[in-house]
Amino acid sequence: MHSLVVILMILVCFNFIIKQTWHKRWSVLAQAAVAGIFTGAIWPLAVKQSRSQIEVWLSDPQLMLDTAVVVSIEVILQLAFCLLAARLMTSGRLKRSTVFAYKVLRWFPGVLIFAVLFSLTVFIIFSFPGVPFPVVSWGTGAAVSVIIIAGAWGLKKLFPDKETRLELFFLSNVTVAIVSVIA
Repeated sequence: MHSLVVILMILVCFNFIIKQTWHKRWSVLAQAAVAGIFTGAIWPLAVKQSRSQIEVWLSDPQLMLDTAVVVSIEVILQLAFCLLAARLMTSGRLKRSTVFAYKVLRWFPGVLIFAVLFSLTVFIIFSFPGVPFPVVSWGTGAAVSVIIIAGAWGLKKLFPDKETRLELFFLSNVTVAIVSVIA
């Protein structure tokens, strides 16, 4: 179970980074800054958690069902973005509502990334005993920001055409849906 949750978190991070490849540099910088600030600022709540408490959460069936609903909604929204983006690439003239929906979904980064960043912060804080919590948390936040920026840039260079990135994003979201059903 724990392994599946870790795989799911890695996929959520990958989806977040690949979604950044559709944005301009300033937008990627802004979203990386928000993620970094969130990671750095969440330490007071993160230190109140314990590994055993997180294990209890992961074994709670009701909480896992609620989480599955959130994962499903996010996957549906991301897949809708993929379908609208493909339609935008292949169609000529589109209705305003279709273009508006595409723009809204393009700017939706997802909510699961914040849960993953919180979990990462808890894990990192407990991995460095004796180091002040704010130092660990803000250091992790800085690393998260750099990884998001570098990851988005790297994926854009590795896959320069939007069609390939869109297909990769679609397949990655389908994988998230499958893993969340299994978990």
